[in-house]
Amino acid sequence: MRKMLLAAVAAASLLTTASVAEEMVFASWGGTYQEAIRKVWLTPFSKETGISVEEDTEPEVAKIKAMVDTNSVTWDVVTGGGGTLMRGVNLGLFEKITPDMVNQDHVIPGARNDYGVPSEIFSSLIGFSTKAFPDGKPQPATFADFWNVEKFPGKRTLPDKAETVLEAALIADGVEMGKVYEVLSTEEGLKRALNKVRALKPHVAAFWSSGAQPVQMLGSGEAVMAFGWNGRFQGGIDSNLPIKMSWEQQIPQVGFFMIPKGAPDKAAAVKFLNYVVKPENNAKLSEFVAYGPVTEKAWAFIDAKRAERLPSTAERLKNALFLDISWWAKNGTKASEAYTAMLKD
Repeated sequence: MRKMLLAAVAAASLLTTASVAEEMVFASWGGTYQEAIRKVWLTPFSKETGISVEEDTEPEVAKIKAMVDTNSVTWDVVTGGGGTLMRGVNLGLFEKITPDMVNQDHVIPGARNDYGVPSEIFSSLIGFSTKAFPDGKPQPATFADFWNVEKFPGKRTLPDKAETVLEAALIADGVEMGKVYEVLSTEEGLKRALNKVRALKPHVAAFWSSGAQPVQMLGSGEAVMAFGWNGRFQGGIDSNLPIKMSWEQQIPQVGFFMIPKGAPDKAAAVKFLNYVVKPENNAKLSEFVAYGPVTEKAWAFIDAKRAERLPSTAERLKNALFLDISWWAKNGTKASEAYTAMLKD
C-alpha cells in the first residue's frame, strides 16, 4: 500500500511539473499580424505539442526591461523588428539562442542573429488613398513623392519612432540608398534627416504608434498618404479600403522572435521557435499576412500568386534598403532621442 501511495504521489508530482512546463506566453503587436501568427503558428503548435499558449500584446523594450530587472518575467516569447532586438541585446534582455537550441542553417544568412529567431521579412513603404490619387492620374511612387506636398497635396502620417523614417527622409532628400547609413552616421547627416521630417510636420495629421493607425487614417480620409508596413496596408486592401501601395522604394526589415531572460517556460519557447523556422511552417504566414519567408526553402511552399503580395521577391528587393540593425544598435538611442525631441518641437 505504501509503495502504491508513493508511486501515486510521484506520478502526481510529475504530472504537475509537466503541466507547468507545457505552457507558454507569447507577446506580439496585435491586429492582423498577431491574428495571422495565431492561425498559422500558435494554434497548430499547441495542437501538435499539447503546449497551451496564452497571448499578450505590446512587448515594448521598456516593459521587458522592467520585467527582467525585477525578476518578474511573464513572457516566454516576444516579437520585434531588428531595432527592438538589438536594443534588447544591448540591455542584456534576451537569451542567447545557440545552434543546439534552434537550427538556423537554412535561414538567409543576413537574417540570422544569436539572440533572435527570424520569423518574416516585412517592409516600410508608401501607402496612399486611391480616392485622393485615383488610377489614371499621378500617384505617389517614391519617398520624394511622399515629401512633395505641392504635387501630392494632403495630410500624411508617419511612425512616431525614428527607425525607417530617417532612412526614408534622406532618400527623399536625394541620398543614394547605398550611402544612407554613411550619411546618417555623421552629425550633419542626422540633422539633415531630422530637418527633412521637421519640414513635413505641418502636413502630418499624426505620428502613429500602432500599425493599424495609418490604415485607418487612409480609410477614413484623415490622411491621403502614409508611411507604414506593407502587411497592414495589404490587410486594408483585402478589406476593400481605398488603399494602394507603391513598391518603387521600400525599407525591408526582418521580424524576430526572442526569449526574454528569465522566461518561466524557456523549454516550451525553444520548441515553438523550432516550429516557426521550419520552411514548410515559415511559408504559411504569407497565407494570411503579406510578409515574406526568412528561408529560401520556404519559397517551395509559396505559389506565384501569393508571391506577388510579398515584399521580398528578388525583383522588389532591387529597390530596397534593408534596415541596418547594427547601425541602430550603435546609434539608436541617440537617433531615437533626437527624433522624439524633434516631434515635440
